[in-house]
Amino acid sequence: MSKNSNLDPYEELANAIVLQAVRDYREANKKLSRGRKNRDAQDTKDECLRFFRSKWFSLLTDLDPEFLIRRLDEEVTA
Repeated sequence: MSKNSNLDPYEELANAIVLQAVRDYREANKKLSRGRKNRDAQDTKDECLRFFRSKWFSLLTDLDPEFLIRRLDEEVTA
């Protein structure tokens, strides 16, 4: 049984998808913040941004994508 037994399996899957995108975005942002050009990290960040702003993202979660992106970007500058 999962930690969040009050969520149905589809909600758990949706949350896992969003959380993985957040982890991927954080990792790419961290690599890019080092000042070197990293094509793979930039591609990952761009892909995550497209996902966050997609209709699919809005079907998976009620999070405001622009708020989420701002918060993730603030982590790098903090």
